[in-house]
Amino acid sequence: MSDGSLNLDDFGDLIERPDSGVRRDAEERRARTGLPAGALGRLDELGEWLAAAQGRVPVEPVSRPRAVLFAGDHKVAELGVSARPAGGAHALVRAALDGTSPVAVLSRRLDVPLRIVDMSLDCDPGELPEEVTRHRVRRSGGRLDVEDSLTAEEAERAFRAGMAVADEEADAGTDLVVLGDISVGGTTAAGVLVAALCGTDASVVTGRGGGRIDDLAWMRKCAAIRDGLRRARPVLGDQLRLLATVGGADLTAITGFLLQSAVRRTPVILDGVVSAACALVAQRVAFRAPDWWLAGSASGEPAQAKALDRMALDPLLDHGVTAGEGTGALLALPLVRAAAALAAELPVRREREDAAAEPDAGRSGAAPMPDVT
Repeated sequence: MSDGSLNLDDFGDLIERPDSGVRRDAEERRARTGLPAGALGRLDELGEWLAAAQGRVPVEPVSRPRAVLFAGDHKVAELGVSARPAGGAHALVRAALDGTSPVAVLSRRLDVPLRIVDMSLDCDPGELPEEVTRHRVRRSGGRLDVEDSLTAEEAERAFRAGMAVADEEADAGTDLVVLGDISVGGTTAAGVLVAALCGTDASVVTGRGGGRIDDLAWMRKCAAIRDGLRRARPVLGDQLRLLATVGGADLTAITGFLLQSAVRRTPVILDGVVSAACALVAQRVAFRAPDWWLAGSASGEPAQAKALDRMALDPLLDHGVTAGEGTGALLALPLVRAAAALAAELPVRREREDAAAEPDAGRSGAAPMPDVT
């Protein structure tokens, strides 16, 4: 991507699929381990996907993962669409930084560094460390049902910030990203994006959120998504303008992050509905980009299910986890690491051993297979 004006069409040329030839080599290696086909289930598929992403067989272990969470507040939360108070995302960020939130506990136990990127929290930036706030675009975002979430200039800044974070991670040697968000009102923005891109009504994508809102709050959320949808439909042809209209700085940055991660060939595990909605926008920009992503965990949000179905991504886990903040994606990481370890470390048989395992081997008259290894 050039340093000039931002042209999203460039991503279509810059993003290539993971190496299909390497994937075939990984499949061939797996077939020579002697384990019955299908014995490892999706672990085989994961190992082959990682090999293709890395461009090597056998696959390397996942040794330098990073959890990256983009944070922001959305003024639409003032309508009572969330179980959390409007403007309260900074408290969630503080809990993560203090090590007391679920994602912080898991990242510590799994030895995964946790990075939080403030894009639009509704607090004084001085309340948080500078490395968290240095990419901030604005304080909170416009109320998507009646006004744009961002100006065009803010949207470009947010998108470029996401790209910059992806570059920083790739340059630091991060070999897999666990991607999530910390937001209040973010699932409402995500619902608008998914409904707009899938051509569905608001009620089809309106979920209960991580805090499990009651029926009255659900109706308010559905109405807000419907109003946002009316504003989103006219700008569907321009993905950056769509994000500026209803997405907000955090979702815009996540979209930029996903696309630039695909450019840099960095695999990503998606978390919940917010990252899935951003992935859907990114797919509109570059149709090959989803080949670099995994869906970590089903959150129970209908908009997430719709987005993942549109991208043909099947969640690795479905344990009813609705905590958000990257928790579901982080829970899927040990599965991905196990797949890499099996793909790398299971020994392969030599040709003579393969022949001896055949059903006809050992029968009289059967010609021995030459040892070509």
